[in-house]
Amino acid sequence: MDHITFLVAVVIVTALAFDFTNGFHDTANAMATSIATGALAPRTAVLISGVLNLAGAFLSTEVARTISGGIVDDARVSPAMIFAGLVGAVLWNLLTWLAGLPSSSSHALFGGLIGAVWVGAGGDAVHFDKVVEKILIPAVASPVVAGVAALIATYLAYRLSARARKDTVSRGFRLGQIASASLVSLAHGTNDAQKTMGVITLTLISAGALGHDAGPPVWVIGAAGLAIGLGTYLGGWRIIRTMGKGLTEIQSPQGFAAETASTAVILTSAHLGFALSTTQVASGSILGAGLGRRLAEVRWGVAGRMVLAWLITLPSAALVGGLSASVVKHGGTAGTVVIAAVALTLAAAIVLAARRDPVHAGNVNDHHRVTVRAGSAT
Repeated sequence: MDHITFLVAVVIVTALAFDFTNGFHDTANAMATSIATGALAPRTAVLISGVLNLAGAFLSTEVARTISGGIVDDARVSPAMIFAGLVGAVLWNLLTWLAGLPSSSSHALFGGLIGAVWVGAGGDAVHFDKVVEKILIPAVASPVVAGVAALIATYLAYRLSARARKDTVSRGFRLGQIASASLVSLAHGTNDAQKTMGVITLTLISAGALGHDAGPPVWVIGAAGLAIGLGTYLGGWRIIRTMGKGLTEIQSPQGFAAETASTAVILTSAHLGFALSTTQVASGSILGAGLGRRLAEVRWGVAGRMVLAWLITLPSAALVGGLSASVVKHGGTAGTVVIAAVALTLAAAIVLAARRDPVHAGNVNDHHRVTVRAGSAT
């Protein structure tokens, strides 16, 4: 096996590993509110979400094209750079999962890729105008739009149901949440699975297996959808707890409003090819739903730490991606093996650390204050 073939194989495996972490990292985007309100049992919720993530992967490829030929120059990218970028994204996903922080898997991927390409091919190989247009502007606008939409929807939901019996209202909105949470899962698969499709497609283009500006082959779509679906079913219970109980106590009308707002924003962005962060959209919706209910408590300390994580995600992943690219660039196959070994060691250490304080389907809805700090979610 020659060096390029080896690298392509390693990149595809690493990309699917990232997709898997994206799935369990972002399960909360679709199902945290439904689990928190009791609309769906935890295991049922993640099963539905996993299946619909897989289905959503086949709905569109516009975001995949943004990744494979939009933010970087596909003629100057090598599989080694892509591998280095993925290492940064995977490690950041695992670290923030350990901390229970709903950071952006998407921005971790973009940051790792940008840092690696910048080091490996120079700054002019990164299309910063597209980064601003397709990533940074949506990153700022999407949670605000989703939050405002959820706030208005929550206010209207409580006003329109004010004269009805509370148990009837709760039961009705819980039924509605089954549909709205399912739609968020479908939308998540449509948006986030495409990012891994785009990375694998970019790898195949850089290795000469596909032509420039090619879309993802069917096997790439299926593999990416399956990986994110399996990761979703595993359930990122730490982050589900933070989003379901940490930001605000969610009632069923708020959950329905938040999920509906998230779906509308994610599907619209996917159609336009905006590679936005579904985590930021879902978090903005939950905050808006909290503000839309009278006397609801919004825990601004948790929200502030989440925003801080959003701000440092892209540059942190870019730094790791850049350092990894430097090692791979100068070390060839040996450098790739070294980076892979270091990444696997760090990933194993993070997973072992998480087992000391497990969060699972049985305790994800424990009724105590959720705090998020470096290294823990309790």
